[in-house]
Amino acid sequence: MSELTFTLLRLGYLVLLWVFVLSAIAVLRRDMGSRSVRAARRQRSDGGSSSSAPAASAGSPPPPRRSGPTRLVVTAGPLTGTTLPLSTSSILIGRAPSCTLVLDDDYSSSRHARIFPQGDQWYVEDLGSTNGTYIGDQRLSSPTHLPPGVGVQIGRSVVELQG
Repeated sequence: MSELTFTLLRLGYLVLLWVFVLSAIAVLRRDMGSRSVRAARRQRSDGGSSSSAPAASAGSPPPPRRSGPTRLVVTAGPLTGTTLPLSTSSILIGRAPSCTLVLDDDYSSSRHARIFPQGDQWYVEDLGSTNGTYIGDQRLSSPTHLPPGVGVQIGRSVVELQG
């Protein structure tokens, strides 16, 4: 093989390598951009993640006051400060994009736990996660009543119901 052919092969390989690297970077940027767009959409549909309630407009009656907790708050972990309003539906927590609260945590399962209302009370249930769901140092094995202010550890994150 001539020296010119060998140099052209090396140059072609180098160009191919750079094309691969740049395409991998483009895919990562696109994925991260869509994740932040999904988070922004979720915040808008949930009414934002700020802890302060929006001010009522003049002349409108105040919203009805519910007894019990009104929001789920992440108190520890990568998403500390994130707030989800509570409704009559359950909250699915895990790494899967289809979850209500998506945790970017290697210690949480894709569908890790569920917090759901039953009557006037809220319960937490582990969904067969690998690392378990804990209240204090007690690992959950069945749906457990969750009073407001009690932390639930899911991976590196801790969530609690607040009023």
